[in-house]
Amino acid sequence: MKSNQQTSRRKFLKQAAVASSVFIVPRQVLGGVGFTAPSDQLNLAAVGIGGKGRSDIIHATVKGRERVVALCDVDPKGKHGVARTRKDFPKANFYTDFRQMLDQEKDIDAVTISGPDHMHAHATVAAMERGMHVYVQKPLTHNIKEARLLTKMANQKKVVTQMGNQGASDPSQKTIQKWIAEGSIGPISRVYVWTDRPIWPQGIPPLKPQPSLKPEGLEWDLWLGPAPETPFVPKMHPFNWRGWWAYGTGALGDMGCHLIDIPFRALGLKYPTQVECSVGSVYTRMWEAEHIPEGCPPSSYVTINFEPTERNSSPVEMIWMDGGIRPARPALVPANDDFGGTLYSSLQGGSNGVVMEGKNGVIVTDCYGQNPRLYHQNGSMKTYARPFDQPSFPENGHQYQWIDACKAGFGSTEHRNLTSSFDYAGPLTETVLMGNLAIRSYNLRRKKLGGSYEYYGRKKLTWDGQNMQITNLKEANRFVGRDYRKGWEI
Repeated sequence: MKSNQQTSRRKFLKQAAVASSVFIVPRQVLGGVGFTAPSDQLNLAAVGIGGKGRSDIIHATVKGRERVVALCDVDPKGKHGVARTRKDFPKANFYTDFRQMLDQEKDIDAVTISGPDHMHAHATVAAMERGMHVYVQKPLTHNIKEARLLTKMANQKKVVTQMGNQGASDPSQKTIQKWIAEGSIGPISRVYVWTDRPIWPQGIPPLKPQPSLKPEGLEWDLWLGPAPETPFVPKMHPFNWRGWWAYGTGALGDMGCHLIDIPFRALGLKYPTQVECSVGSVYTRMWEAEHIPEGCPPSSYVTINFEPTERNSSPVEMIWMDGGIRPARPALVPANDDFGGTLYSSLQGGSNGVVMEGKNGVIVTDCYGQNPRLYHQNGSMKTYARPFDQPSFPENGHQYQWIDACKAGFGSTEHRNLTSSFDYAGPLTETVLMGNLAIRSYNLRRKKLGGSYEYYGRKKLTWDGQNMQITNLKEANRFVGRDYRKGWEI
């Protein structure tokens, strides 16, 4: 429960803009241009301050305009950015357990949450229960049930939320939405989405624990959180967890919220109706593929079906590919034109992208919706170039906009204008994780007489989105949620 002092302070922040209008002396005279009075600053905290968590909390300060009061990470000396972040905010109190931080720091207004996927929901629920606004890295959660929980809870608690798929705030996406709204290529029936992920070890046998190699200071049990208890596994932290279902969500979880976001938003898609997949096989001996249900596959091909929407009159078949697989170039795209784009460490062109096929043409984009191109059936082509005079903000101002919405309050214009608040990010994440449900179901098997196996989950699965269940394969519903270690239930 938050204190009366905390509640009063938050009400004061929301009223600050109105109150400041009666000041006779301009604030810039008192504190210089851009000065923000301490009483008008948000008190920020961060859960997970290495890697992406580091940039999230830095950008959330809006170039130092807001105040960081607390930091939390299970690896106090982490070389992946934790140590640097602690130096950047020397006045912030430091914790290794987010539960202790949220209990003891009574004046936190908003929290950025990063770290492994399996911890997102737990830290987010704890913050929202205390009335704190939250910014959560993608994917929003580790499983569908958690995504639905967070979406509902954000509205119940009336907190301002944002998921960290920063491409959602890229202005190029508005151009894509405009083309579709104008009917430039007609109804869209098929969408291809692809990535070069995984770029971490995946599709391999489980790694062996080696407790003696645990880094000094790393709180491994806290890192595990709701996952099964296991001794320390080298290199799982801080990055290789992505390829293991106990902690990560594979290539789909890493890139789906960036790439699927583009057609999901532009076409106004809702809950999927069906999903089907196939995955890459790994052979270490003749005739017998490896069966590794604990880990994500080396590659996957997932088909997700959607009903028509108000923005698109055709049913949509969305095809996701990862592991370096990508679709054939549409006939309307010239042989030498860019097809998709590179991202971060990708070495080959076209490694991440989206194609939307309509009756009268196709739209092609890079990751985040950048560099959109429209190829019309009549041979014409449209492109988008970011205006030179357009303001440039880190990650398209994705964190800045969230901060301004936190100050304006729940239900404000600033809040409604956020591009990935949980009312949108939750259903998007559910769609992404629907692909993982199909992938995990693909590995379900039982022994037949004679010793061979029947893989009974390799079928098209039908989804009842409202009731959150697969209707034609009961066993697949185990992947809607997860089992939590005792003490970590939510």
